Amino acid sequence: MCGANGLLAASREEFFHAPTRAEVTELDDIRHVIMDENAIRRALTRIAHEILEKNKGIDGCVFAGIRTRGVYLARRVAERIAEIEGKPVPAFELDITPYRDDRGEREGAKPARTPALSAPDPAEIRDRHVILFDDVLYTGRTIRAAMDAIMDVGRPRSIQLAVLVDRGHRELPIRPDYVGKNVPTSRSESIGVSLKEVDGTDMVAIYGTGRRSR
Repeated sequence: MCGANGLLAASREEFFHAPTRAEVTELDDIRHVIMDENAIRRALTRIAHEILEKNKGIDGCVFAGIRTRGVYLARRVAERIAEIEGKPVPAFELDITPYRDDRGEREGAKPARTPALSAPDPAEIRDRHVILFDDVLYTGRTIRAAMDAIMDVGRPRSIQLAVLVDRGHRELPIRPDYVGKNVPTSRSESIGVSLKEVDGTDMVAIYGTGRRSR
């Protein structure tokens, strides 16, 4: 979070594991690098301007980054908007683990979905434009879980979605408002997003079939 606390408490488990660069190297060969550091920077700058245009400024907006890489994307865009507008944007951290639609199947029963709030008064979400950030949009199930989590915190005025990469293959009727890059893929391919804060480098690449698709 750009501030003291995150929106939801951290968890050891993520909806889809985004591997580290070391894990990627072990499992797959890079087929194609589709975004380098400069391309990612330009995409996030464009998204920042699009957010400002769509919302006629940044008043009444808050960012929620989906763990893990969505958190850092939200923070980067918040920094760019602060440079442009001269005012900070609240950026929270969102853990969707209790809201995953596969969790009950794996644990044998559907668990209670009680948000573990480490921070805010629901007023920080209520009647605000909440902009969700994630690295890769695929089936849409991660975003559905994120929207459920947000709605349990407070009723926002709207929920918007920003993603660095949209790879298609949606299973739910979810479409992003802001996209860094649309990347047509096959289901046998994987998209790997590396960010300096987590992986030590900025890169988006298509990988082979050695691991579960992201």
